Amino acid sequence: MIMRQFMLVAWLGWHMGFALAQEVAPTTAGASEVAPPVTPQVTPITDKVVMHTALGDITLMIETERAPVTAANFLHYVDTKRFDGITFYRAVKMGDSGDYGLAQAGLRGNPKKLFPAIAHEPTTQTGLSHLNGAISMARLAPGSAQADFFIVVGDVVGLDARPDAPGDNLGYAVFGRVIDGMDIIKQMLEKPRSETAASEAMKGQMLAEPVLINTVRRITE
Repeated sequence: MIMRQFMLVAWLGWHMGFALAQEVAPTTAGASEVAPPVTPQVTPITDKVVMHTALGDITLMIETERAPVTAANFLHYVDTKRFDGITFYRAVKMGDSGDYGLAQAGLRGNPKKLFPAIAHEPTTQTGLSHLNGAISMARLAPGSAQADFFIVVGDVVGLDARPDAPGDNLGYAVFGRVIDGMDIIKQMLEKPRSETAASEAMKGQMLAEPVLINTVRRITE
């Protein structure tokens, strides 16, 4: 099932610019100026997770506040140890430079370990984006994601939700990012690929030797 999970055909990039105009009210001579109150920045709640892989450790920051449904699903698999022994089995290199791509891992449709599919949390809802190191859910139709995920190399914002695009424009659900170990993800993009795949769309994207994930655990501080 997961071999058909999703196909990347292309990625789009765009730049969004914001302009902020502020009118300054005239003051009278001798009038005291009062500075506006400073609104403190609130850091969204997150959890840290470490993947112990055959190539080294990958540390993730999971967005439990901004992407609560998707993060809770991922952490459910972590806490029940259902990700222990899975692999990164797919690596897609976009272009020859290696500056863009993704590595995908998960249960690959194992019925004995899968939990039910979850509701889709688009990036337009969470405010997250497929920037370098983002971890996101693989899916078919929106609401079909279960236990397979991918990590992007480079800013691949074409995978974000795009309300102005035709068809399925809800993108993929980002729920965290890599904070240490991106060099390991980049190594996967350079590993040899298998000549065969379960579908034509995946041909040339499956790793000849999948990268083992020994354990995935929360980091308690």
